[in-house]
Amino acid sequence: MEKETKHLLQESRSWVQDQLKGSIAFWLKHGMDPVHGGVYTCLDRTGRIYSTDKSVWMQGRCAWTFAHLCAVYGPQEAWLAASKSCLDFMEAHCINRAAGNRMYFTVTGDGRPLRQRRYCFSEGFYAIANAEYYGVTGERACLERARAAYELIWGLNQGLIQDPTGLGPKTIPETRSGRALANPMIYLNITSVLRRVDPEREALYNQRSAQCVEEIFRYHYKPELGCTLESVGPDGAFRDQVSEGRVVNPGHDIECAWFLMEDANRKGDQAQYDTAVKIFDQAIQAGWDQEYGGLLYLMDCLGRPPEAYEHDMKLWWPHNETLIASMMIYRDTGREEYLEWFRKTLNYCKTYFADPEYGEWYGYLRRDGKPTMPPAKGSTFKGPFHLPRMLMLVDAMIGEILARA
Repeated sequence: MEKETKHLLQESRSWVQDQLKGSIAFWLKHGMDPVHGGVYTCLDRTGRIYSTDKSVWMQGRCAWTFAHLCAVYGPQEAWLAASKSCLDFMEAHCINRAAGNRMYFTVTGDGRPLRQRRYCFSEGFYAIANAEYYGVTGERACLERARAAYELIWGLNQGLIQDPTGLGPKTIPETRSGRALANPMIYLNITSVLRRVDPEREALYNQRSAQCVEEIFRYHYKPELGCTLESVGPDGAFRDQVSEGRVVNPGHDIECAWFLMEDANRKGDQAQYDTAVKIFDQAIQAGWDQEYGGLLYLMDCLGRPPEAYEHDMKLWWPHNETLIASMMIYRDTGREEYLEWFRKTLNYCKTYFADPEYGEWYGYLRRDGKPTMPPAKGSTFKGPFHLPRMLMLVDAMIGEILARA
């Protein structure tokens, strides 16, 4: 390894470790609810709460993050307590027992239900949280909860059961129905967590992973269009007649790419790995803003005007996924162009997302890199998850590279 490359990796790792410490300290200080339990995530730049409504996604994500910190760096009392607080809050307040244990999307600060959504991502984050906590503590009840949620999601995604909430599909199915990339890619990631802590069911997890990969490649990956589509017809058909059918989310594609690479590495599938790298290449080349830097949020695959007003914003999490994926490819292949993507993205994040004065990262930037006003460190969708997950993974990957240098 060249001296310059080693210095870059060492410097990057030091910064990443400092950011991880700062992020965790920020959320433990400002986000945890000592009265009702769980975590508040609607925080402004300084950490002040601007809404007490609680995101159920973030209760599960926060519980996973703090349990995973224990798995990676060793148990700490504050981390275990934060994870358990979110787990207990979900168990007491976030499950709709009258609707087949489907979970709410948002609840009030004291846990009264506010909103139910048809999507089953609340259940997904509940599953990984309970699984990770079981992996650290051995509490069998958490494993059983994770397994039950895992099966509920599978039944819903595969159409094996009717949604007990009765909400039905997003569009009138007689007029239009389709598939969403988020379902197989998120389930693939959920499966990787459960496989790691629950080897008793490895065969099941391997089977489910294989089906998720098959669905992504069969229906959503469109090499002829140079992209991976968020939404397609039931048979994977490209739907040019609706803007939804042309949507590309570069950050989502890049996240999907590293999920696929992680799975390919597990089973030694070079063809799957190479296709995942192509997904990364297409997404980063199409999504990187050549004028201002950073990754654009949403694009139309045919270059038409995107419907979403926020399409040209810069969000924290796509940049987190870019850092993970680029470092993963560099670690696995040694190809310098991916270290350059990592360097370029990290420099953008240092300049625009990181806040050395108050800690943590801004969640939402305008296209020119200035924070939306007034700036926020958290929201219904942003909390202690994407950023600390990236920081933990990048810390570990750089450590692997330096160890073999």
